[in-house]
Amino acid sequence: MSYAALQDKKAELIRKALDGSAFVAPISVPTLGALTTTGGELLALPAGWADLGHLSSDGASFAREIEVSKVKSLGSTESTREDIISDVITMAITAQETRLHTIGLYTQADLAAIKATAGTGEVAIAKSDRPKPRDYRLLGLFVDENEYGEIYFGRYMPKARATDLGEQKMGEGDEPISYPMTFTGYKDTAVGFSHRWHWGGPGWRPLLASMGIEEATT
Repeated sequence: MSYAALQDKKAELIRKALDGSAFVAPISVPTLGALTTTGGELLALPAGWADLGHLSSDGASFAREIEVSKVKSLGSTESTREDIISDVITMAITAQETRLHTIGLYTQADLAAIKATAGTGEVAIAKSDRPKPRDYRLLGLFVDENEYGEIYFGRYMPKARATDLGEQKMGEGDEPISYPMTFTGYKDTAVGFSHRWHWGGPGWRPLLASMGIEEATT
């Protein structure tokens, strides 16, 4: 058999995130289920969810850090047993819009407590001596498209916390004042997971057979 007969390369399966958003909601909002209807269209997000607005051209980056405990045994040059002891996924974004949620997430202030001063409209937030961890629901939703329609990529954290706040620059260059933040996903005991992947959309379903994914009958 030749390599040409053996290989299975399909350019139509190469995907890109052409656009996207990071959505946040209070932890009190009910957890999300499916993102799409039977026709592939997006379902509306329930009340309480907010878009963080424009993101930098880097979009979002997801990292997964896995720690393993290894057993070494006499006479073996390789570990003889390995157990995963930590599996953490993070989502890093740089929000470009100055709005309630980007201000609140970056300062780690209570969103409900952020008010503009009467008469001046000024907003002032003092840094807490002991910041209180604040949990949110987080959804990264990104879109590609093909001849059948839009393709959605969702990354859902039912319990997420801003665990790293990047450097904020203020200058006259090409970069706007931004809010670089990294969120870590934690297990929500009510749903039993810390992270869930979603793929769907009207442009997704027609590709299932080509991707080698079988559709359930019920």
